[in-house]
Amino acid sequence: MTATSVARGATTEAAARIMARADELGAISSRADALERTHLTPEHRVAADLVGAWMREAGLTVHEDAAGNVCGRIEGLRPGLPAVLLGSHIDTVPDAGRYDGPLGVLLAIEVARGVRAGALPFALEVVAFSDEEGTRFASALSGSRALAGSWVEDWWSFADADGVTLADAFTAYGLDPGRVADAARRPGSVLAYLEAHIEQGPHLEDADLPLAVVSSIAGARRFALTVTGHAGHAGGTPYERRRDALVGAAELVLEVERVGRSSGVVATVGQLQAFPGGVNVVPGRVELSLDLRAEDDASRDAAWDRIRTAAERIAAARSLRFDAAETYRADAVACAPWLQDAVRTGAQGAGVADPPVLWSRAGHDAMVVAGLAPVGMLFVRNGNGGVSHSPDEIVTEADVAVALDAFAATVAQLARRLEPGDTSTAATDEDRAPEAGA
Repeated sequence: MTATSVARGATTEAAARIMARADELGAISSRADALERTHLTPEHRVAADLVGAWMREAGLTVHEDAAGNVCGRIEGLRPGLPAVLLGSHIDTVPDAGRYDGPLGVLLAIEVARGVRAGALPFALEVVAFSDEEGTRFASALSGSRALAGSWVEDWWSFADADGVTLADAFTAYGLDPGRVADAARRPGSVLAYLEAHIEQGPHLEDADLPLAVVSSIAGARRFALTVTGHAGHAGGTPYERRRDALVGAAELVLEVERVGRSSGVVATVGQLQAFPGGVNVVPGRVELSLDLRAEDDASRDAAWDRIRTAAERIAAARSLRFDAAETYRADAVACAPWLQDAVRTGAQGAGVADPPVLWSRAGHDAMVVAGLAPVGMLFVRNGNGGVSHSPDEIVTEADVAVALDAFAATVAQLARRLEPGDTSTAATDEDRAPEAGA
């Protein structure tokens, strides 16, 4: 199978179409003043139907699976072959940008447009996942979890801000909660998953390059931390008698930054609240969050050990109590080496001679699909400092054209690898990443 099986020449028309469609999806929002399109809302339905129509127009056979994922398929040399899956998500966070998620879906549709039915030694599928962000129900990655067969049953009782449960929202959307397992793909039915996504960081912009190969997706842990002292009157409590929880927490926040900077781990305190909260009261309790992300789990866990040790030292020195509860854990997921090679070769074919290799600091659907099949990812430059989850996301039409060439060339590389009669396999045991945590 040669590269001619996939349309590699990303035309100005194709790139312009992707940009226009990103704008069109960006206008589908529950808010007039910002982009917000969450799971199973009327706006989600409009976007899903539109994406399905674009898939059909590109020549795919389309269906909506039992979890609301929009799926399109082009058969390979014969019907029923295992598939290479391309995709991303179409839901958003509040006050979102237009490219986080939808760009990957739109690039995948354009790659599929250039594929002739019966030309590849595998089926080619495109999926627009219904819920990656988890904004409405705190059910992040539920669309890809349904597809990968790792749905979390506890999600059904989760409720949104209006008290609507996920189960009720499924029914209102036209889905049957009792059939969500039907969305799970059979083992062996997916050969590989490829995802194109904007870089959620500044590295490509700083290097003045349009594309990067993703090596892995961050291992993350989150904690709810509590520092407890004793509340007292601000005027009447001498310093030598204070057990000020906020001062201890502030010292801990600085230690979190020191650990992150020195270890290469991304360590963030995003929430902090002092109690009882009076302007004239020494705080007796402080609750704060901790988010840790690292390229590998060992580095992440070592950073937590350092932070916990420092917190206990600070608490002891100030006569405070420190408590921690882990609220989230997702182990790092490595992109398969052979898929990294294919993405690299695809980028080189699109004119990026030496694409950098970056690890993703953010989570993606790929980290869940890795429990089903090997995964690979392509990063596309995101301007304006690499900001994401924000209307300030910037992607240029020129970079989209290069990304489309590279993504199509990556699929062509997989077609060569899986040439009929080739004795190599798509995935060895070491290529398969362990399933990510919830």
